[in-house]
Amino acid sequence: MLEIVIPLLLLFIIALGKQIPKIGGNIKIALLVAAVSSAIISGLGPTETLLAFVDGVDRLSWVIMLSIFGSLYAESQVKLGAMDTTLNSLRAIFGNSPKGLIAAIFITLIIAGSLLGDAIAAATVIGFLVINSLHELKVKPEQIGMIILVGASIGSIMPPITQGVFLSSSLVGIDPSPVINIAYITVGIGGVLAILESFRFVRGKKMPDHLKEKQSVFGILKEKWTTLVPLAVLVAIVIANTLFEYNIFEKWFFFAAILEPLKEIPILQGVTFQVVSAIIIAIIVSFLFPSVWKESKGIFKGGLSKVSQTVQIQLCAGIMVGVFYASGLIEKVAQMTEGLAASMVKVGGALSIVVVGMLTGSQTTAQSVNVTFLAPILKNMDVDPTLIALGASHIAAAGQNMPPVGLTAFVVCGLIGGILNKEVDPIKVMGLALPNSFYFLIVGLIAWFI
Repeated sequence: MLEIVIPLLLLFIIALGKQIPKIGGNIKIALLVAAVSSAIISGLGPTETLLAFVDGVDRLSWVIMLSIFGSLYAESQVKLGAMDTTLNSLRAIFGNSPKGLIAAIFITLIIAGSLLGDAIAAATVIGFLVINSLHELKVKPEQIGMIILVGASIGSIMPPITQGVFLSSSLVGIDPSPVINIAYITVGIGGVLAILESFRFVRGKKMPDHLKEKQSVFGILKEKWTTLVPLAVLVAIVIANTLFEYNIFEKWFFFAAILEPLKEIPILQGVTFQVVSAIIIAIIVSFLFPSVWKESKGIFKGGLSKVSQTVQIQLCAGIMVGVFYASGLIEKVAQMTEGLAASMVKVGGALSIVVVGMLTGSQTTAQSVNVTFLAPILKNMDVDPTLIALGASHIAAAGQNMPPVGLTAFVVCGLIGGILNKEVDPIKVMGLALPNSFYFLIVGLIAWFI
């Protein structure tokens, strides 16, 4: 019993005890302490522990590679101007009205969040483009914050580059493709609901002439279509595999010859996952453009810096997961809960994910801490693994934006406050985002109770 309680107790004490000197509130330290304590109590030797570290990171390698290359890709698209082209094209499509602007901003944020796989990065990249426009429509700062927060957060879980789904699938131990196919629908509905809800912020307001898009969508694309070439390549590769089951990385000899040997190398094999490989191809295509390769240093520096903290947490989470599996801790927890009522486990598990997400502001931490144990338990209760992963990703997405510590909300409020020179209350922003958070929580619970 102690080998289960002590690692988890240390994990939560350090992660949530911000008053502890130096290490309090440090998620990375909390994950590593839990891993090391579990290894010691379980009697793992140095070699076994090291192998467990490698195994755990290998289990999450595709998520880590997705974060790294997704961030580099998104940074290259900013330099190329793809995000500007996308936003202006959507504004032209939705018409020169305040509601049309809201819809265009949301969709751009969702696209950016999907490409980045990270809500904070998407909010930062697109936030600079839209804050002044929304302010001129007399949208309140907290309402602007809610639009950016929710749009970027929905984007971060929106396929095809969906960090939350990839992480949950890795922790459950399944291929994410079936989960992604369902997530297109569930996340898409969440996006539509968020757009419709935000229309109330501009009810009765008129669009200033200088904010109206002068060009038609055809005019914009005629002038800027080249900026969308890497995105088109990425979409084509993903759709070919998703809809037509045609994987160029298996069918084309050139790609297969490069990737097949990598599949045998722990951790590096993460780049062979189809979506990650597609992103790498899109990055290479992006660097064919002078506006991108001339900014190579800035792209690598900016892309890696934006995802640094996320990757560090993922590495530490992988180490913890590997030790927990090697020590047999996962199996023991699953056995201990066999007699519990299924509804109790599902509701309690969801509540635990939400609470950790609320207190850390991170869906990565919420899933790493909880889904590692919950997945085997739910499997024993005959819950479909696809639905376990779908539910976990949605519940974690709900928790990370709930008060009091939504990291993305604090970043967004700082960004808005700096541009508008006004104080923006992050708690109010998270409060406005609660309907969206509750939507994802409900979807996650439905997935587990089906």
